Amino acid sequence: MNPMDISIILTYRCNSKCSMCYIWQNPTLPEKEVTLATLDKIPDGVDYLNLTGGEPTLRQDLLDIVDLLYPKAMQLEISSNGLNSHRIEPIINKYPDVKIRYSLEGSETTNNRIRGEDDGYNKKVAGLLRLQELGGTDLGFAITIQDDNVQDLVYLFQLCQKHGFELATSTLHNGFQFHKSDNVLYDRLKVAHHIEGLITEQLKTYDVKNWFRAYLNLGLISKALGLPRLLRCTAATDFVFIDPWSDVYACNVRPDLRMGNLEGGSWDEIYNGPLAQEITQKVYQCKHNCWMVGSAKTAMRNSRFSKLPKADPTLWVIINKLRVMLNQPILFEKYIDYSQVHLDDKVSKRQYFFGKTFKRQVESRDHHYTDDYFNV
Repeated sequence: MNPMDISIILTYRCNSKCSMCYIWQNPTLPEKEVTLATLDKIPDGVDYLNLTGGEPTLRQDLLDIVDLLYPKAMQLEISSNGLNSHRIEPIINKYPDVKIRYSLEGSETTNNRIRGEDDGYNKKVAGLLRLQELGGTDLGFAITIQDDNVQDLVYLFQLCQKHGFELATSTLHNGFQFHKSDNVLYDRLKVAHHIEGLITEQLKTYDVKNWFRAYLNLGLISKALGLPRLLRCTAATDFVFIDPWSDVYACNVRPDLRMGNLEGGSWDEIYNGPLAQEITQKVYQCKHNCWMVGSAKTAMRNSRFSKLPKADPTLWVIINKLRVMLNQPILFEKYIDYSQVHLDDKVSKRQYFFGKTFKRQVESRDHHYTDDYFNV
């Protein structure tokens, strides 16, 4: 098969209360979630396979899922909030090279407030250190960059460097599964300039992966400012999402890019069918300008040699690594047009739910939810 990355949303259940995502208010019913039999339809030879949520550790069969999918992928990742790290330990004991990323939104106070977690910061750090003791080889944190945590970016990178962890970054965006429409930055320029600081720190290291992550973060500056993507999106071609109901989407932002249902069809029918070709054309014309790790990483990938990046990112890395080595500043304005910052209408502040309890609400009656769900 062609180089392919797949993200599987195993559940919309979640035990965090994030301000930028209301999945936790709109959970799936466990008995309706994607099954092992359906997941077995995923073909062998996947380049990168990410198990995410919601919170994937709330699946009681997570180890069984890993047993099934680990042989199908060159790299398997679990994206977790890190609150149930003990449920990851048996997986690392068995598969130490499984990639683990715990969501951490900055310092202790910042993380716990944004994610509505009681002592979340300490649980995540201790949990990842424990996985390191068990022999985990690819461990790290992931941050969703926003106004309330961008000041912690360099601190979080330095924390990762201290412990030998990796740092994955994304920025606020709206998606249909988040049940949100207010994930917009309040001060785009402030956020962009803080990301510049992270890029510079990454290029100072001796780690080639950090250098190319710096390019990914250059794309986040463009995203933060509301500007076009650095590279065209390749969703539906070499990147797809599978949701908890086995629906296959080109991405997790546009609900109109549904390619089919894996429970009711085969992978070949979905990925190579006429609808997939139609959706690929829609992706080509898409103006959303998303820049998330999944779609950005695949866009950077060389079309002929999937383990190598494209020429533009490589050239940018070489030039700017040399500039940093020579103690010269990175000329960000050469790559990003800071004069064209997108101007938003007035943006209301997002709510925070740290230490709060409330009755669950559902914003829209998704056709997947049964009447019993709404009567809970």
